[in-house]
Amino acid sequence: MAMDVVDFEIKGAEMQFVEVELDPGEAAIGEAGSMMFMDAAINMDTVFGDGAANQGGFFGKLLGAGKRLITGESLFTTIYTNNGSSKQRVAFAAPYPGKILPMDLRQLGGTLICQKDAFLCAARGVSLGIAIQQKLGTGFFGGEGFIMQKLEGDGMAFVHAGGTVVRRTLAPGQTLLVDTGCVVAYTPSVDFEIQYVGKIKTALFGGEGLFLAKLTGPGEIWLQSLPFSRLASRIFAAAPQNGGRKEEGSVLGGFAAGAAGVGILGGLLGGDDE
Repeated sequence: MAMDVVDFEIKGAEMQFVEVELDPGEAAIGEAGSMMFMDAAINMDTVFGDGAANQGGFFGKLLGAGKRLITGESLFTTIYTNNGSSKQRVAFAAPYPGKILPMDLRQLGGTLICQKDAFLCAARGVSLGIAIQQKLGTGFFGGEGFIMQKLEGDGMAFVHAGGTVVRRTLAPGQTLLVDTGCVVAYTPSVDFEIQYVGKIKTALFGGEGLFLAKLTGPGEIWLQSLPFSRLASRIFAAAPQNGGRKEEGSVLGGFAAGAAGVGILGGLLGGDDE
């Protein structure tokens, strides 16, 4: 399938969205639930599998859907086609604070491997597959980095990363150790494996987990400062666990709780409860 060449504009700062401009007959594929708005002449159609799988008949669709299911995504993909006679726009929004990264697969050698929840949208013709790490240690201990998405084609794809994003170019043999959740994407020439942190004390009390991702060049890598799993765990830790209200963030609530504590302590010491 020929790739659609689309124009785009990324807007916003912390909560970004990307506007994709489609010429008549062009189309974009989007992750389920990512669409923000679209012009009236754009037709939205949900297909089984990914946007590139419908060229292979039923078994091609089934294979594409199976790949998406393994990576934790929906079985269905939405295709947005411009059926009008002029340019039309459709926008896709980031699911949480971070950055939307435009990836020109043609300039990246036709393939990009990214975290399984990083894909946001792409030009029609980009194929969504899976990349399963082959090494035994990565398979058992890779966590977020074990099963990843593989984007193939020569069009534009857009991936989302949490927090601040940095792009690094690794020279041949150059190695970088990264938290597994902080790896957004990398080119296939990069060697990805899992490395044990090495010290029991560091593993138990360092707060970084037992294993790190070891990335070895040559190739390009993209890293994020705020993985969604880390954001979710912090929110869960700060939330009230018994269904009540947690007042730590309120000056008034903290003062009231402190005053109540002082009152109880004073009553006990003063013998009021006898």
